Amino acid sequence: MEILIVGAGNMARGIGLRLVRGGHRVRIAARNPDKAADLAAELGDSAVGEPLDSSAGSEVIVLATPYDGSKEIARLWADQLGGKTVVDISNPVDFTTFDGLVTPVGKSAAEEIAEAAPGAKVVKAFNTTFASRLVNSTPLDLFVAGDDPDAKKTVVGLGLDADLRPIDVGGLKHAGALEAFQLLHMKVQDQINGGWSTAITLAEA
Repeated sequence: MEILIVGAGNMARGIGLRLVRGGHRVRIAARNPDKAADLAAELGDSAVGEPLDSSAGSEVIVLATPYDGSKEIARLWADQLGGKTVVDISNPVDFTTFDGLVTPVGKSAAEEIAEAAPGAKVVKAFNTTFASRLVNSTPLDLFVAGDDPDAKKTVVGLGLDADLRPIDVGGLKHAGALEAFQLLHMKVQDQINGGWSTAITLAEA
């Protein structure tokens, strides 16, 4: 499958590496085409870099961008995203204080993106995984939330290919809980000396 990853930062690197290892073709699109090309070269022959122009040609688009950037892309590409699986990985955290989320009360970033691109099949995933853990081959839990069964099935399949354990937590209404969960995960990094390399994992007793 060909997947378009919007963004060329650390999360794009981690997700891209996992998908390439899983046998998929990855397109990296960024406002800085040189940065996109550099990341694609790092990922290998199954990846290409390109300007941030269009989602054409990919049925799965991963928004590996910050909260505001993901909303902007959803608005700009709303007409292009109809019927496509759009994966929102953002965490709308107040990064100055880590004291709360910056989304409107009662609404998640994923739900805002779904409103901005109403024809898209938005799935929340990858927001509870740190980039430092994605770049290695350690199995991780991947929490998935979305309203479209086929889109969730697609993301679950990509997760399995990427050596992750997908866990379906329900509809998109649960995306806010995943975002709040990750806020706490981020907030305690100093206390636990986590070094932004910990993982949220469900383990058997």
